[in-house]
Amino acid sequence: MTNLPPARILAIETSCDETACAVIENGRALLASTVASQMEMHARFGGVYPEVASRQHVLSIIPVVEQTLVQSNITLKDIDAIAVTRGPGLAGSLVVGMNMAKGLALGTNLPIIGVNHLEGHIYSSWVYNAGESVPPEPHFPLMALLVSGGHTELNLMTDHLTYERLGSTLDDAAGEAFDKVARLLSLPYPGGPSIQKAAEGGDPKRFKFPRARLDGRYDFSFSGVKTAVLYEVNDLKKKGKQLPVEDLAASFQAAVVETLFDKTMQAAREYNAKEILIAGGVSANRALRNIFQSQKEFKVNIPAFSLCTDNAAMVAAAGYYRYALGHLSGMEMDVQPTWPLS
Repeated sequence: MTNLPPARILAIETSCDETACAVIENGRALLASTVASQMEMHARFGGVYPEVASRQHVLSIIPVVEQTLVQSNITLKDIDAIAVTRGPGLAGSLVVGMNMAKGLALGTNLPIIGVNHLEGHIYSSWVYNAGESVPPEPHFPLMALLVSGGHTELNLMTDHLTYERLGSTLDDAAGEAFDKVARLLSLPYPGGPSIQKAAEGGDPKRFKFPRARLDGRYDFSFSGVKTAVLYEVNDLKKKGKQLPVEDLAASFQAAVVETLFDKTMQAAREYNAKEILIAGGVSANRALRNIFQSQKEFKVNIPAFSLCTDNAAMVAAAGYYRYALGHLSGMEMDVQPTWPLS
């Protein structure tokens, strides 16, 4: 796919607890990105509290958009289209971003594009900072592994905006399992970074936690390894032993990472993928990045750490390709909290 028209896209992302805005040029060059995180606010709840999240979005959305425009050194007159996360996500949070995007589109008479949040994560691998050297873009066919707090799935991409889901989680997503195990080990929220930090000083081979292979399928299951950690913790407590938190964290992390790696590599081989793409919040995990980057069979596309968690740059990138290919939305568009990618 070549000769796509040049365009600047302003995007808004409010699917969960980050209020974000970004401006991207031609689907790749990031001119400005602002993220107002609510992480500390929700940490006391041990997870995202939906009503608190939506109220904070209302307070943050206008300043975030204004700051992004200032940083990009352009005005709304220089924008070609407005992109916004339509779903999946928390309904109350999505509505705030959707209404802001519709207001901007109405006020400027610009087209509006509804973007799937998961599609945005995939397109984070196309993004680079404007002014820096242009990295090569991912090449199709791609085997895309999506790993986040709410989703774990494998998709085959044969072209832009084209997805064939090969498998997904049958129970807990990888990120969800990290959060639950972190609570079992009395580690702070969010669980991903806490588990990773604890695992750095641990022995990943001390505990033989199960790997749910589900032979012949590309689905995932992480409830078994989570339950195995629970049983081990309870057994150690009954024996009056101090929990070896670092070893437990390292062993759990290894079980999850190896499962993700093995399934993705197997799928990439079977479907003759040229490259692998990893996206979503869990793609920031160093153990996961290391295991994929250490193999030489496939080139691996992983976004910068700043683009792994929720942001609007990824929404703008996906929005550009939809805009360039004429996939526009209407003002009647509504949020879709449970919108699947494929």
